[in-house]
Amino acid sequence: MATTRRTSTKTTARKPAVKKTEPVEIVKEKASIPSDWEKQAKEIIKMAKSSGLQENFFFKTTFERYLTQVRILADLQKTIETSETLVKKEYVKGRGNLYANPAIKEYNSTTDSANKTVQTLIKILKGFKSSDNGNEQDALLAIINGGEDEEEG
Repeated sequence: MATTRRTSTKTTARKPAVKKTEPVEIVKEKASIPSDWEKQAKEIIKMAKSSGLQENFFFKTTFERYLTQVRILADLQKTIETSETLVKKEYVKGRGNLYANPAIKEYNSTTDSANKTVQTLIKILKGFKSSDNGNEQDALLAIINGGEDEEEG
């Protein structure tokens, strides 16, 4: 009796490998905040100082995050202005597809995030300003606002 071996006849579909992508021109120099945005940032700091929030942990971290987002937006804006709106990707068989410049999607996403961060900043400024009406200061609020804990000192 002869035994026969079965060999696998399983075939797998291959995904087309990306052959060539036209590069998006990347701006290598770090963008600075435009002067009118810088003026607005200084106004926000003035508001925080007048409310006693310049040392508030939530204000400081949220404001730093906002400034980072503004710098990213400035970088992306320069990239969008200096490159094409559509980029072409070519696959193995030479068929090219057009796609929107990825910097546009990132710009829109970062804009949404920056807008949410501004809303948070406004809530912090208004919230702590309105809670400042009483003469007694809550110990937790004192710590959050950058003051010292009364029990430590």
